[in-house]
Amino acid sequence: MEFIDYYKILGLDKNASQEDIRKAYRKLARKHHPDLNPNDAEAHRRFQQINEANEVLGDPEKRKKYDQYGKDWQHADQFEKAGQGQGPQQPFGSGGQQFYTEGFEEGFASDFFESLFGHATGSRSRRTGRFRGQDYEAGLQLNLTDAYITHQQTLTVNGKNIRITIPAGIENGQKIRLKGHGAPGVNGGPSGDLYITFSIHNNTAFRRSGDDLHTTLTIDLYTALLGGEVTADTLAGKVKLKIKPETQNDTRIRLKGKGFPVYKKEGEYGDLYLTIQVQLPTNLTSQQKDLFTQLSKM
Repeated sequence: MEFIDYYKILGLDKNASQEDIRKAYRKLARKHHPDLNPNDAEAHRRFQQINEANEVLGDPEKRKKYDQYGKDWQHADQFEKAGQGQGPQQPFGSGGQQFYTEGFEEGFASDFFESLFGHATGSRSRRTGRFRGQDYEAGLQLNLTDAYITHQQTLTVNGKNIRITIPAGIENGQKIRLKGHGAPGVNGGPSGDLYITFSIHNNTAFRRSGDDLHTTLTIDLYTALLGGEVTADTLAGKVKLKIKPETQNDTRIRLKGKGFPVYKKEGEYGDLYLTIQVQLPTNLTSQQKDLFTQLSKM
């Protein structure tokens, strides 16, 4: 029987810890899993080798025998019994006695893999360990006005439609997890998860900063000097507000609770900050210019 280097299959050396073996197995098993490589015979072969290597190296007792006896580790008990009372045993590979190596079938997997998972009539039936399916990553783009309200969207993953609820207040770059919507697990193992990263496109005149919104409000010179009532835009609609007399350019007005929804906190909102921009009059008539001249001399 040909020697199979289980350490090499898992990309490890003989000093690897049991935790190293566990991590290497999980990583490689996911990569070469048949569900992710349905038409790749080489990936299927590698998947079987990886499972076999884990069955041996993942068990401290089997690993100890494998390290000592190599490809004949399964017959370690027979070797030890045969060697009792006969002096020191010869190391394997140097003329040592070999047992039960005839008749083993060479093929898609080694004889040990077959002994673990057996044969089925007419075809091979193998039982592998249960492990979790692979996680999926996806991106979803929303307009800022979409992120302002809680709404539903339908995504298609692996040919299946998934209806999800997107809470108001989702942020640009935020990632959410949909449990169990990734790749299916192996042998009854749990499915992986679906991770969605949101990209928020600002389709408004507002600038978002966390849960607060910022924008400018343009008023005319006369309202700035004398005060008055103006209409301002918010994402929830228009509001009226009073401007105090002698309001200076770049004055900032805060509208409490008129900002962006707080994520997953129903009824809570940030604030809206309006920066006043005073618009100077243009195309003055002669009479208007005279009035300003008089004002400048007072």
